[in-house]
Amino acid sequence: MQILQDKKIVLGISGGIAAYKTPELVRRLKEQGADVRVVMTEGAKAFITPLTLQAVSGNQVADSLLDTQAELAMGHIELAKWADIIIIAPATADIVARIACGMANDLLSTLCLATTAPIAITPAMNQQMWHAQATQDNIAKLTERGCLIWGPGSGEQACGDIGLGRMLEVNDIVTLSSDFFADKYLTHQHWVITAGPTREAIDPVRYISNHSSGKMGYAIAHAALRAGAKVTLITGPVAISAPTGCELIHVSSAEEMHQQALKFAPHCSTFVACAAVADYRVAKIATQKIKKSSEAMQLELVRNHDIVADVASLKHKPFMVGFAAETQNVEHYARGKLMRKNLDLIAANDVAKSGQGFNSDNNALTLFSAIDKTEIPLASKQIVANHLVSLINQHFLAKQDS
Repeated sequence: MQILQDKKIVLGISGGIAAYKTPELVRRLKEQGADVRVVMTEGAKAFITPLTLQAVSGNQVADSLLDTQAELAMGHIELAKWADIIIIAPATADIVARIACGMANDLLSTLCLATTAPIAITPAMNQQMWHAQATQDNIAKLTERGCLIWGPGSGEQACGDIGLGRMLEVNDIVTLSSDFFADKYLTHQHWVITAGPTREAIDPVRYISNHSSGKMGYAIAHAALRAGAKVTLITGPVAISAPTGCELIHVSSAEEMHQQALKFAPHCSTFVACAAVADYRVAKIATQKIKKSSEAMQLELVRNHDIVADVASLKHKPFMVGFAAETQNVEHYARGKLMRKNLDLIAANDVAKSGQGFNSDNNALTLFSAIDKTEIPLASKQIVANHLVSLINQHFLAKQDS
């Protein structure tokens, strides 16, 4: 049976351009077996018609708190009690603010105040509006109350800006909906995950780094959290928001990441080394900015600690999962790293392929163990992460039983 089979979902649509995606969202949720009832704000009807949502949902669309016929049976209270979950997508800055303040001046905000069902907020707004302190305060307030915050995503926006604020893609929202109702199969497990790049200082203003965005590691952290794990995320410098609920450890250099990894690894069940850690650092960091004084400059580099190998060599090592981002001979290099570093699994991807890997929202992985391999096809990094976390757990349990 599908996870969303017979789940009762109220989809609240507020007035953002991303509302045009909601008919597809309704259709996908229904394909998974959900019963979907749509509630629209007045602003939402400027972008998409109630008739369209009624056609795809198979249910009458509710759009007024003062509908005399609906309120004969206290329709807003009936909807609030009916829902297994309320998903607000898109959730504009306005509806986020009104729900955070406990307002009840339209049907959607009233439902949120009257329900005991979980509420999932799927933000969709201009990147500057998302970063505004008022919005962040409202999101923090909703998080403290137990609301789920799904997103936002990053990318080009309708106004032409680029950054955080896009509503998550439809498939990602469906996946998160399924995750919410899924079994918490990682309960009692503690995962430590490294993510993002490291920065190796040259002088006070320059550093050596790489193109890692941290998206894959953050997606794995999100997937593990949703499956019930306690998650410690050790992250290099990134420009994305961490999943709500994880223990977040910020680092900059490979040396700092090494120290934190060895601090937390002995106490976890699973260690996922997803970070793109610099292999080398500058031997002597200049105390002052290096001035341009010649046509060429030489830097002496020394090798960094091997975080994965050092964690894997612990007396009581956790279940070890490494990553191999390669540009050629992917399987050869991945299997070599798997054996050389005493790993249980290694997830390999070809970062030379367009549209996946570093700085992309999509990825494809091949998961290698000592005896087999499993392909995870190209999809959004969150979907890939969900699949990967499930596979890691299967191998972890098999090792426990052996």
